[in-house]
Amino acid sequence: MFFAQEGLGPWTMIIVLVALFALMYFFLIRPRQKQQKEHEEMTKELKAGDRVITAGGIYGQIESLSEDSAVLKVESGAAIRVARGSILGKQGVTEGGREPF
Repeated sequence: MFFAQEGLGPWTMIIVLVALFALMYFFLIRPRQKQQKEHEEMTKELKAGDRVITAGGIYGQIESLSEDSAVLKVESGAAIRVARGSILGKQGVTEGGREPF
């Protein structure tokens, strides 16, 4: 009858799997790799005096840097050492012209 069809051939399954992997790569893997590369470049460009925010939500100013850590001066005047990779980004001047802290 018209409705009776044979199963999908092996080439059809291979094409479907390749297409699925390609979609996963372009929508999941590639954007994450790009984001990691941008974060790595940002951490390499850090220098003393930059105002930053950490993954824990701590705002501070970099006092010194080592290969894998940074010493931040926070608002209270205390200095804390954080992992360089935990720095999410630099903070700039806010819209009102004030510093963030």
